[in-house]
Amino acid sequence: MHKRNNGIIAALSSAVFLGLSPVFGKLAINAGFSPLAVVALRTSMAAALVFLIVLIFYRQFLYIFPVGLIGCFIAGAINGLGSILYYMALHRLSASVGQMLYSLYPFFVAIWLSLDHQPPSRLTLSRIALATLAVLLLTSLPSHPADPTGVWMMLGSAALYALHLPINQRVLYEVPAPTVTLYTLVSMSAVVAPAYLLFDRQWPTLALPWWPVFGLTLVTSLSRLALFLGVKHIGGMQTALLGLGELLVTIFFSYVWLHEQLAPIQWLGAVGLAISLLLVRLEKPLSIPHGKSGWLSWIRPPDIPRDIPWGPHE
Repeated sequence: MHKRNNGIIAALSSAVFLGLSPVFGKLAINAGFSPLAVVALRTSMAAALVFLIVLIFYRQFLYIFPVGLIGCFIAGAINGLGSILYYMALHRLSASVGQMLYSLYPFFVAIWLSLDHQPPSRLTLSRIALATLAVLLLTSLPSHPADPTGVWMMLGSAALYALHLPINQRVLYEVPAPTVTLYTLVSMSAVVAPAYLLFDRQWPTLALPWWPVFGLTLVTSLSRLALFLGVKHIGGMQTALLGLGELLVTIFFSYVWLHEQLAPIQWLGAVGLAISLLLVRLEKPLSIPHGKSGWLSWIRPPDIPRDIPWGPHE
């Protein structure tokens, strides 16, 4: 129960940090940074920050078994592609509407986990349905239609983000969250940095305000660490549902910093989303499938050494 509570707190903390990401990202884009520059700078700087912290203070977390490393690289590459789509979509959409569409990712998580022989419970399905209805209410403004290309980009980003969660969940069964955070961010950087150099190559100048980029880097580092702590203790599905709280954070700060406002029907959707989040207390604890079935069952160590720094089942 103690680990489950820690997982819930970590997932909620991740939601707060992730909720600030589109706000800082939109501020950076409005300040003159290109979408590809934003995603490349924030990911690379976040990876470097986490690496320095681990190298200096927690060197034991550099260890990871080979198959787990491959899993992190695959998850990071998938999430890196999703990040590119996310910030290109954010260039076309407002921060609040973009995050509302992105908040449909628990629906995709349920699909990926079902394929891995981890079907969601009835309560989880009910919470997904309630959250989906809430997001539909949040996006139902006929007088201000969203850019179609931006909408599809954001939905693609949500599907890719959802896909990387069950992959990392498998790795996290045997690997500490800081280790997964580090190698996933490094893999993301290996995708987004070349994309920026190949397809953009417009170097930001020092005359631009860099504080949104630095803010985005900080919340990216903290959100990833909290995210994987949550996935480790309560699973990808429950972390994803709690992560919907990031939408409420985005709405609040979009109003304060970007002067974006919601209509009454959108506030009704926000209430529905909050109810879906509160129902997490009724969910059953995470059960870890140790069998050899499921499309991600290959992500497991054949034999965990007893003498690794963080122990065999941390």
